[in-house]
Amino acid sequence: MHHPLENLPILRMNGAGNEILVLDLRGLTHVLAPQEARAIAAAPGLRFDQLMALHDPHEPGDDAYMRIYNIDGSLSGACGNGTRCVAYALAREGKERLSLATQAGRLETRREAETVFTVDMGRPRLDWREIPLARAADTSAVALDPPVAGAPAQFSAVSMGNPHAIFFVVDAAAIALEDLGARLEHHPLFPERANISFAQIVARDDILLRVWERGTGATKACGSAACATLVASVRAGLTDRRARVRLPGGDLHIEWRADDHVMMTGPVEFEFETRLTSTLFEGAA
Repeated sequence: MHHPLENLPILRMNGAGNEILVLDLRGLTHVLAPQEARAIAAAPGLRFDQLMALHDPHEPGDDAYMRIYNIDGSLSGACGNGTRCVAYALAREGKERLSLATQAGRLETRREAETVFTVDMGRPRLDWREIPLARAADTSAVALDPPVAGAPAQFSAVSMGNPHAIFFVVDAAAIALEDLGARLEHHPLFPERANISFAQIVARDDILLRVWERGTGATKACGSAACATLVASVRAGLTDRRARVRLPGGDLHIEWRADDHVMMTGPVEFEFETRLTSTLFEGAA
């Protein structure tokens, strides 16, 4: 039986090491189901951290509406590295600047160089209800209660359209990310789970970062986490408003501007393009 995604091209890219797929569904009415996202992730060579599905824009002036899928099929509100990959894909159509709508808001992008893009990630959300947390708290320093063995006693909470918990540590490399990330993602303080970051401040303009992504796991890079970490570090008085954030997959340059918008600049890499086959979705569940 013909599947609506059969023979559609899909791009495999990475943004600072973040494994990204871009699937253009503009012109179609099909919305990717969670089990379809999982089926794509299971295909040889198509495992992803995030899959960026492009749909026809809902509003005049937008270039596309994006749905962002994690590898478990759940939806993410934001993915800065993936948005840069989308900007690259649409730059092939001659578009140097984009307006991309998501469930969490609108993202503006601009091309800086052949494979370098800036994304305006919008304003951080700092109220405990917006992140969300399970109880009222000063989000610049939230007590981790109940405590988790091996984790710092407090964290900073920021939403960049998705929830982030940032733990400042002396040595990010020493953190047991697979163990702690998995436990903290599902901590009762996070009713919608959370992205977990461990940040080491090297200098006032230099941060080392390791990230456990909600719905994905340990990842080489996470753009929204880099943005959230800079916001948290500025609020804590640890850095200036512009810094290099070094992730295992590469560097991102983040600026929290005076107008409250967080700007992220970084590279993308095109790996290959292939086409989906209907056999991918046989028995998808």
